[in-house]
Parts: sequence; C-alpha cells; structure tokens
Amino acid sequence: MSIKEDFENVLKKLQAERDEINLKLHLASMEARQEFEEAEKEWGRLKIKAAEIADESVETSEEFIAKAKIVGEELKDTYHRIAKRLAD
Repeated sequence: MSIKEDFENVLKKLQAERDEINLKLHLASMEARQEFEEAEKEWGRLKIKAAEIADESVETSEEFIAKAKIVGEELKDTYHRIAKRLAD
C-alpha cells in the first residue's frame, strides 16, 4: 500500500469517527464540546491538505504526506478521547 493510499484510509476512518461523535455531542459535557470544536479546526486543515494531496496536478512530497498523516493520527487520538468521554 502506498503512503497516499494509507493516508486516504486514515482520512476515511477519521470521517467515520467524526460523524459518530458529532451525533453524540448534544449529550456531551461542555469540555468535550470544546475539545471537539478544536478538533474541528484541525479537521478543516487536514481536509485542505488532503485535497492538495489528491490533486494530481500538485506535486506533493512524501514528507508533506507524512506530516499530514501525523496530524491525522493526532486527530484520531483526540476523537478516541472524546468518544470515551461520551461513552462513560
């Protein structure tokens, strides 16, 4: 699997987690909502990077993709933390 495909898989998983958390947020504490709002800002930046990576006309380095993947992994951790709070 290429690094690009790997990144796209991370993006799909993040989208699914994001959607699930968003549905549960109306029951969440204020702290979880604030953390989710911060994560949403990162999500927006990640989506921009994903669009740049997907654009075949734009040359993207493996370093750029790797950095975007790190941001994705950090978001994954944040979403897991929020989801755990919502489950408790």
